[in-house]
Amino acid sequence: MDKSIYSYDKYKEDEIRAIDARFEAQKIAFAPMTFQAIRAMLELGLLELIEAAGDEGISIEELAEKTKISKYGAGVLCEMALGMNVIRLTESSTCQKDEKYILGKTGWFLLNDNLTIANFNFTNDICYKGAFKLKESVISGKPEGLKEFSDKWTVIYEGLSLLDERSKKSWFEFDHFYSDIAFPVTLPVVFGNNPPKTLVDIGGNTAKWSIACCKYNPDVNVIIVDLPGQTAVAEKNAAAAGFADRIGTCAGNVLDETTKLPENADAYWMSQFLDCFSLKQVTKIARKIFQAAGDNSKVYVLEPLWDKQQFEGNAYSVMATSLYFTCMANGNSKMYRFEELRDAIEAAGFRLKDAHHNLGSNAYSLLEFGK
Repeated sequence: MDKSIYSYDKYKEDEIRAIDARFEAQKIAFAPMTFQAIRAMLELGLLELIEAAGDEGISIEELAEKTKISKYGAGVLCEMALGMNVIRLTESSTCQKDEKYILGKTGWFLLNDNLTIANFNFTNDICYKGAFKLKESVISGKPEGLKEFSDKWTVIYEGLSLLDERSKKSWFEFDHFYSDIAFPVTLPVVFGNNPPKTLVDIGGNTAKWSIACCKYNPDVNVIIVDLPGQTAVAEKNAAAAGFADRIGTCAGNVLDETTKLPENADAYWMSQFLDCFSLKQVTKIARKIFQAAGDNSKVYVLEPLWDKQQFEGNAYSVMATSLYFTCMANGNSKMYRFEELRDAIEAAGFRLKDAHHNLGSNAYSLLEFGK
């Protein structure tokens, strides 16, 4: 049984009290500044100091002294963090003079939760400045915010290897966090009954999945299909992992008519790849795979579908990622729902053979298609 979403009916309800709805509206109204307040607290070390103080707490004077910033500066940040439930006051605090701060539950997640850290850094280093062009991106169908990095790129993938080190780190940590976390539970599915001996990893990026396949199964050979800049990185990583003889590459744009996919592979794999394309492009890619695939080839699609999440927070994160695609990545793709992605692939001639939902802590869906 599909035990997926907390409840799709949530989106049909509006049970929130008016006073609480007004508070939610204020969070939205001040969101850019409150985000930057937390970024400042993280980078100045304020949150770490508050966490280290434990239940005893720490005063604003101590925070200012230890971070070498003014009491005023530390104060405005901490007051905002109080309003956001990121930090709390100790039970012993009775007046402003004896106030001490302790870490709240939300603050703990900001400091220690890998999902939150990946999302936060990605938003700050990749999306924040470009998000101001979200409206223009929606109108034009182009990633207008991408101009924050370069006015020569049409999609962000052209320049991933050219990003500054901090932005590059945040992009790849975000990408790998969402994809890599599902590998341990998807490998047994792909290499279960009748394991593939040849696998085409479309959008293989840095070869993480391909290397994982070679480590998991000693007989599989993999071909990575990706843009030239990415295949160059993939080749280096494959060689460093000792799999240069089992991992090859095919450089090219999968949407380009001149790019031919390897034929008659036992399996074709796409992990967090199709969300980089519009639904029409998804069908176009699927048609190209259909032409290359053999009668018994299996096609695997791994995606975090927002309507197949277990928890509301996860669904929210997946929905928010769509905005990155709109204003930064390409201007025309998003994180999909189950049915719309399935229908786009089946429009190419494939049929859904099996679906595994709720894989890994991020509730991935692994869809298996065949002719």
